[in-house]
Amino acid sequence: MTGHHLSGRRVLILLNEAADRLKFSARGYHRVLRVARTLADLDGSESVGRIHIAEAVSYRQLPAGR
Repeated sequence: MTGHHLSGRRVLILLNEAADRLKFSARGYHRVLRVARTLADLDGSESVGRIHIAEAVSYRQLPAGR
């Protein structure tokens, strides 16, 4: 996770639970991390927090048929 400083273990747990529940591919997982890092940057935060992960996950679209 180079470049993605997560603010704590709870952040990683949230991301992993969302990835499992929403069936993220490895590419999708990394994409959520990149969006969360961008959101943290826009927020002026040095680390990615739960709010950034939650917002990044909310931008993911569910595949058709779900």
